[in-house]
Amino acid sequence: MSEKYKVRDQEKVYFITFAVVGWADVFTRREYKDIVVESLQYCQLKKGLQIYAWCIMSNHLHLALSTEGTITLSDIIRDFKKYTSVALLRAIQENIQESRKEWLLHLFKTAAEGSSKHQKFQFWQNQYHPVELSSNEKQQRCLDYIHHNPVEAGLVREAADYIYCSAIDYAGGTGLLKINFME
Repeated sequence: MSEKYKVRDQEKVYFITFAVVGWADVFTRREYKDIVVESLQYCQLKKGLQIYAWCIMSNHLHLALSTEGTITLSDIIRDFKKYTSVALLRAIQENIQESRKEWLLHLFKTAAEGSSKHQKFQFWQNQYHPVELSSNEKQQRCLDYIHHNPVEAGLVREAADYIYCSAIDYAGGTGLLKINFME
């Protein structure tokens, strides 16, 4: 990973994006998005992950996060990506309704062939480019960007209507994940 893109201060809030290899639209199925949500919940409960904003799109995931525990943010991200890649690949392989199974598995296998880190399949792109949200202005831009992604993609008219996103929390409702609000 480039020196420019590292989590330098583990106590700061960072904006990150994970993308599926080949920008494949995997998260068009609810069960795959639910695996990501459940893993984020686990990281919150067991690893000290603090989530300020989040959104799952069809082929990527946006997060504004930090850590409160003794586990570094970099380690949490590594563990999250490792666990979800295995769980998502298994879900794709076992999903009898997955019409794109052969194509997706071929894509993930081909991606792994060019990587020294992955043995059989690679689900996530390697980089996630953490950007420190060091000012109120950066935090607000990040929130707006994350929350308006589903609107820009034409999935919903109002950001708070998309359930795989923290926009509902910022609109006064309760979403799928516990949110720490930016100050």
